[in-house]
Amino acid sequence: MTTADRFRAAVENGDRAAFDDLFTEDIRFYSPVKFTPFEGKHMVMGLFGVLLRTFEDFRYLGHFDGTAETSSDGAVVPSAVLPFRATVNGKEIHGIDLLQFDEEGRIREFTVMVRPQSAVQTMGAAVYAGLVADGLVPAPEAEERSGTPA
Repeated sequence: MTTADRFRAAVENGDRAAFDDLFTEDIRFYSPVKFTPFEGKHMVMGLFGVLLRTFEDFRYLGHFDGTAETSSDGAVVPSAVLPFRATVNGKEIHGIDLLQFDEEGRIREFTVMVRPQSAVQTMGAAVYAGLVADGLVPAPEAEERSGTPA
């Protein structure tokens, strides 16, 4: 079973513990709602906890293997693309997960692309709220002072 197959099974089964063996320590996760990547296994593992709670009716539709240039150093590495569909707060999302592997087959870079824009905005707000709730990112100062979103 390939790393992409193991990753897909972990997502489909909601098995957060399985991600630990699949990610490199210095994994970078490129999100459609954040300019800079989430970095490091601890942060990405936490992010997946939020994602698994946030997405409803998540399903992968296929699997494509190939190679791709990494964002971090330009190396051309084995890669897999997993197209998916999901729902977040009533909005249907269409997307792809681009997995890029290191020489040991672990996921080194992870890029998510999602459409349509309204679903991206809904997803971004839901994921951000989950990250704040889990203590992975600080709450904005306006929320801390007033107790309500800015």
